[in-house]
Amino acid sequence: MAMAFPPDFLDELRARIQLADLVRRRVRLTKRGAEHVGLCPFHNEKTPSFTVNEGKGFYHCFGCAAHGGHFDFVMRTEGLSFPEAVERLAGDAGVAVPVVSPAARAQEVHRASLHEVMERAAEWFTAQLRGPEGLAARQYLEARGLTDATVAEFRLGLALGQRTALKQAMLLAGIEEPRLIETGLLIEPEDGGASFDRFRDRIMFPIADARGRIIAFGGRALGEARAKYLNSPETPLFHKGRVLYNLARARAPARKVGTVLVAEGYMDVIALHQAGFPHAVAPLGTALSEDQIGLLWRLTPEPVLCLDGDAAGRRAAERAAQRALPLLKAGHSLRFAFLPWGEDPDSLLRERGAPAFADLVVAATPLSEVLWDQATSEGAFETPERRAALRETLNELSGQVSDSAVRGYYHDFFQARLGDLFDQRRGGAGRSRNIGRRARARLPRNHGLGAGAVASPAARERLLVATLIHHPDLVPKLAEELASVRFVTPELDSVASALLELATSEHSLDLTEISDHLSQRGLGGVIGRLADARLGVLEPWARPDTDDTQAEKCWRHVLALHRLLAVVLTAERRAAVSALAEDMTEVGLARLRALQVQWEAGEGSEVEIEAAPARVGTLV
Repeated sequence: MAMAFPPDFLDELRARIQLADLVRRRVRLTKRGAEHVGLCPFHNEKTPSFTVNEGKGFYHCFGCAAHGGHFDFVMRTEGLSFPEAVERLAGDAGVAVPVVSPAARAQEVHRASLHEVMERAAEWFTAQLRGPEGLAARQYLEARGLTDATVAEFRLGLALGQRTALKQAMLLAGIEEPRLIETGLLIEPEDGGASFDRFRDRIMFPIADARGRIIAFGGRALGEARAKYLNSPETPLFHKGRVLYNLARARAPARKVGTVLVAEGYMDVIALHQAGFPHAVAPLGTALSEDQIGLLWRLTPEPVLCLDGDAAGRRAAERAAQRALPLLKAGHSLRFAFLPWGEDPDSLLRERGAPAFADLVVAATPLSEVLWDQATSEGAFETPERRAALRETLNELSGQVSDSAVRGYYHDFFQARLGDLFDQRRGGAGRSRNIGRRARARLPRNHGLGAGAVASPAARERLLVATLIHHPDLVPKLAEELASVRFVTPELDSVASALLELATSEHSLDLTEISDHLSQRGLGGVIGRLADARLGVLEPWARPDTDDTQAEKCWRHVLALHRLLAVVLTAERRAAVSALAEDMTEVGLARLRALQVQWEAGEGSEVEIEAAPARVGTLV
């Protein structure tokens, strides 16, 4: 029955719907390590023996031996046939069920035969790398730092330098020439001459689909060649804009850690995997496509693009940002980790090690900041005309966002940054520093806080959450104060809510339990992002090795600081409202909007603004 539907369509349904979410509709699950555990829905039991393994895509009951995947679960729990289960999940995923015809079935059989051709070719390439003619290629890979185990895991191979070496080997194995041409392994000249191998004298990188089946190859030249890297052409199996290199292997690690790394090339991905970053993928020599962004968002809401530290890397960031902008939706975006100039992930790992790379990932720049930097890169906005042009550019950028809520927040973000930029050029920066100085002056002496906690509301929010995660025993003790904090950063607000859920626990909490609890709510990557090296340097008391007493003292001081700054800002905001009520100018309105954004960003959570005249209230 399964063959009645195209396998790629069934794969898409599995990718769109998390198995644990599907099972959770009928079973109360608890996260336990890499699995979810609950009472079996297929037999009566009092002790949980039913597990869901998201990474492997199946459920299993150790009591009654029930076992299966997405479609099996729907069939058993709802009494549906396989086609009915497929239709039910397709409706949940919002995709149309393809019309199946005899021709479509025949096409699937043909595609299966092409997969077999690619598998046989991969085996032959691997054998050549291991053979006597593969010595130079093996030495190159060794010089690049790859171990034998890594080479074997990624099934690297070698295309020999002879014009028809692969062709002759495949023909002897009984594979017809037309199928070798159809899969892109052979090139058929337009003048009607004899076909020949597409890949010659190259290290071969098999490219797999989401199910791990080989659909194409990439080849790196060993000698002189017009193109250092060469990919398979578009074929019935391979559409490069819909595929990510290493996706099948990276899927489970990405879900476990809560993020996915996007490198630029094959060697970068393999080097990252070997260095302890198995959640890395790469596009295939082009800028990220809309389909590839969609694939990334199915793994994690905020993929991190790891880009080379050169002009080409900056251009790649600009292309990716422009491509992603219309696709943005609540909770889904991109972040950018820019490597030092002249470095790529492979070279950085070999020269500085995995910790240095991890620091770059933690400090990755949000998409909104990348867009702002791109728009203001020239930095000359001294005239009214240039300022108006910058405002128009930013309005055009925010206007490209399709989602109305996200579009509004982007507009507010850009307007606030414009207000800050132009205010600083008028000498207004001193006023912002005075706010911090007044608030700091009212703190208790010896508070132990770094300058970052005073200067940035985002840093204060991170400190409040990070301290509790690293000091679990403080969660119940500080729960009431935590509940009073208005977190505007959506992710940190979700983490705070999750911590409050744990506050009622009757036993002592630990970091493992908090991590599992966050992962169960789709927040598995938060702990890693909170471990920002810069945060640790500025505020050592937030680290897990700090005494709980000192951590609690500083936590309360940060909370007090958060409230003090809110009072100061609210007073300034009140003055801006009054000024605008008396004189309705564009400058006054811009200033008020900038303060409004600051207030919504967490600095005005304690004091409500006084009622403003009705005609002003409609503008805010």
